Amino acid sequence: MTLQISDDNRVRTLVLDRPEALNAFNEELYLATATALREADADPDVAVVLLTGAGRAFSAGNDLKEMEARITDPQMSDQGSHFTTMISALTDLTKPLVCAVNGVGVGIGTTVLGYADLVFMSSTARLKCPFTSLGVAPEAASSYLLPQLIGRQNAAWMLLSSQWVDAAEALRMGIAWKVCEPDELLPEARRHAEIIAAQSIPSLVAVKSTLTEPFRDGIEAATARENAQFEMLLGGAANAAALADFTGRGKS
Repeated sequence: MTLQISDDNRVRTLVLDRPEALNAFNEELYLATATALREADADPDVAVVLLTGAGRAFSAGNDLKEMEARITDPQMSDQGSHFTTMISALTDLTKPLVCAVNGVGVGIGTTVLGYADLVFMSSTARLKCPFTSLGVAPEAASSYLLPQLIGRQNAAWMLLSSQWVDAAEALRMGIAWKVCEPDELLPEARRHAEIIAAQSIPSLVAVKSTLTEPFRDGIEAATARENAQFEMLLGGAANAAALADFTGRGKS
């Protein structure tokens, strides 16, 4: 299993569970998460979804070994990715999403926060959008959602620099709503999730719809722009060198 799922007080908790890979998303985890989000949305007894990670990471992002394999293996490169399946599920989610960032969040481990309604972050957690260091383009409509969430210049720094952002800076920027000590993170995130979950589900859905509907066209357009740029850069010299360095093939 790559995803733990549990219910308590109308809160469905999803725990990314690939700790040996720092909860990096492979195709199996993308599909499992997308399926779980859609099932939570359809369940009349679920009011709020809480997403966190097992072990010392929230998510180290896309599984780079699998990414390299998709580039070098013609059969894999011809297949679509469940990354888009998960982004569609996040975009379509009608119930509140609370994220508890328990450790490092890299790539999709950061950009997923653009779809959250509340973000809680451990004081020891860090975020990074490594796209320029990997020689690729942004993903998950982050080029649109991050400026909406944290302002253009904060978003520009995160997307252009490939540098770490610590919890205090994430709070200042506005990508995190609350920063907690590590042992208080899940209890605080759950306490707030249960406050929301105690409300009328149709009302929660109505509120979320009014908050998110104005952004749907922007997400769709940004996704198309990002995908076009990503496909153009994927497998290029900078990307190939970065992936080879990560997997060890670039070392003499």
